[in-house]
Amino acid sequence: MSARRSLVLGGTAFIGRHLVARLLDLGHEVSVLNRGGSAAPAGVEQLVADRKDRAAMRQVLGGRVWDVVYDVSASVQVTSLEDIDDLLNLLDGRCGRYQFISSIAAYQMGYGAFPWSETLPTTRSRATKYGGHKAAVEGLLAARRARTGFAYTVIRPAAVYGPHNNLPDGEMAMFLRLAQGRPALVPHAGLVCFPYGHVLDLVRAMVLAAEHPAAVGEIFNITAEAVTANHYIRTIAKILNVEPNIVSVPDEVLAGLRDPLPFNHRFQKLVHAVLSTEKAQRVLGFAPSFDFEAGHRQTYEWFQAEGLERLATPMNDPVWNISWDFSRESALLERLNLSA
Repeated sequence: MSARRSLVLGGTAFIGRHLVARLLDLGHEVSVLNRGGSAAPAGVEQLVADRKDRAAMRQVLGGRVWDVVYDVSASVQVTSLEDIDDLLNLLDGRCGRYQFISSIAAYQMGYGAFPWSETLPTTRSRATKYGGHKAAVEGLLAARRARTGFAYTVIRPAAVYGPHNNLPDGEMAMFLRLAQGRPALVPHAGLVCFPYGHVLDLVRAMVLAAEHPAAVGEIFNITAEAVTANHYIRTIAKILNVEPNIVSVPDEVLAGLRDPLPFNHRFQKLVHAVLSTEKAQRVLGFAPSFDFEAGHRQTYEWFQAEGLERLATPMNDPVWNISWDFSRESALLERLNLSA
């Protein structure tokens, strides 16, 4: 693979952080754009701008030319649909390929025939919602390609996990919960399925899709297998070599729960889903390197190496505002007389 001038929008948190590392390993010239709260790694140019500040974006990106732009940070919490359209005006004609990181949430949730392929309808929710925003950006890209020939690729991951995950209510909370001998609460008898993929597999697929000529104008699901909430907990318990105490929360209790939820937010029935990755396998030659157990075992080794099992307070991401609260979980268990 030849050296590329790569720009990563949002390159210092989770997915972007791993993507930048991979691009550097491949010999790319890498720049990142963020709001300046986190420094770029050595050897990476840092461009500082708030994505909602169009004048600042024009100032730092105007006149620049890129082989590939990876847009990792384009979520409704960070930038509006109008801001993204303005960004595309800046990049059109100055970018060999624009890659948009969308989401499983772009699908019309609730479709019961699994697995879901990229041809299924997208959500009807408003562009002010997370999934609706992702679907609306995909629509912007398709319309621009029809109008100007703009070269883009869309990646739709599901649950992404791994070292430095900035959604801490997933594997990090579960590592701590089980290591401390706490019950693991589940809704809907723990039967909800959701697809999970390791971050290193995702960034490998992203680079493949950015380089492949057949990926232009295409959408790709990128994930590994889908598992139930019960399988999720039991597999992580196996990695920790503990016996899990899985406690089912009655349906009549769920409606009254407030954030932070006492379980991974992907255990809820409204996100019940299984994705097909046949297209990514066929077109890109992509297959995940990590299955669910191997990927979480690698992540737990990182978790231990970082000393995170000694965390005294819950982690919280300022963009997503997702965390955990073990004291609330204990209170709920006591109130419902559910503690084993």
